[in-house]
Amino acid sequence: MSTDAQGSSAIMIVNPAAGRGRATHLAAEVLRAIRDRGGDLDVRSGSSAEATRGLVAEALAEHPDVLVIAGGDGTVTGVLDLLSTAQIPLVLVPAGTGNDFAGALDLPRDPDRIAETILSGVARSVDLGVVESARGTSLFLTVAAFGFDAKVAARTNRLRWPRGPLRYYLALLIELARLAPVRYRITDAAGTRELPGTLLAVCNTRRYGGGMAIAPEARPDDGRLDAVHVAPLGRITLLRLFPLLLRGAHLARAEVSTWSMRDPVRIDAPGMVVYADGELVAEGFCTVSVRPRALRVLVPLFRR
Repeated sequence: MSTDAQGSSAIMIVNPAAGRGRATHLAAEVLRAIRDRGGDLDVRSGSSAEATRGLVAEALAEHPDVLVIAGGDGTVTGVLDLLSTAQIPLVLVPAGTGNDFAGALDLPRDPDRIAETILSGVARSVDLGVVESARGTSLFLTVAAFGFDAKVAARTNRLRWPRGPLRYYLALLIELARLAPVRYRITDAAGTRELPGTLLAVCNTRRYGGGMAIAPEARPDDGRLDAVHVAPLGRITLLRLFPLLLRGAHLARAEVSTWSMRDPVRIDAPGMVVYADGELVAEGFCTVSVRPRALRVLVPLFRR
């Protein structure tokens, strides 16, 4: 196993599919920056999501001081159960399409700053969201989507063009033509209520969809999730709302309501699909909760 300049061990797992090859390039730059500082990294690359998960499991079994993952939110989400159990500090090399988790934590994207984080970063404990359904239990980093935004996530995954956040916006326009309100049934400690709407998002961090600030007040280390609900809207009104969403300026609108969640909440709706961190995690009813301080992430010692 390789060691850094200070004698601690570090393993980097690369998802070559992330960012259409960007992960491989960025990982090489981080390795160069580490070596320039007198250290080294044990670099391992997977050929698929399954292979990447296997490599992460093997690396964690070796108990390194730091685990580095070069990939996007989806790469990390696929191994959250392993990471949260091991509690070995994670350094994320953001190389995905949206990189919303890195954006929420202001994680560096420059190879030199990532190298500094690996060598001298400080650990920050963050919360994880939990979705439990007939499909099983899924952990998420950023946002679970239950309405129009879930359909946009599904459409985004099916599109192969364009690259980056523009793909999300194209998916948004396609799904706008198919817009229909959703009849949510929400059950928590206070009882059950019907809450029709266009959009429902349960947020651990403030952004999703490549930078859309859906929950500007959400913090990933406050032991709670922030729910954002948008009442039934027409296509034109919803289209006008999205520029406000991009800026995080939508909370003042009468159609938008928010609340905090500390206890588990059951959410149900006819034909509901649930996407978390851009991946399908549930169909039909599910329960959403928070797992406080479940993941340790290394962040830069000094902000710049």
